[in-house]
Amino acid sequence: MPVTSLALLKQHMALDHDLDDALLSHKLDAAEAWAALFTGTAIPDPAPAPITEAVLQLAAFWYANREAVAMGITSAPVPFGVHALLSPYKESVVGHVAE
Repeated sequence: MPVTSLALLKQHMALDHDLDDALLSHKLDAAEAWAALFTGTAIPDPAPAPITEAVLQLAAFWYANREAVAMGITSAPVPFGVHALLSPYKESVVGHVAE
């Protein structure tokens, strides 16, 4: 089950057109997959609000920044951004277990 919807992402981004729906859906899918990989666990259904917020922020960021690098821009992470929202849900790993 998806973490959130295309409609909520568009509301989050204040978009009122349908021109980029396919691209936005792709960014949303990628953000949901990234969140699951970052936490190391399956995202519960329904997803907690902080996970939904992280997915929305990440998808919106990737939509606005479509390339791997940005030239001539100074940026800084947003406090309480994606990492801060997802960190409480991250599976802890202590040490290494050889198989």
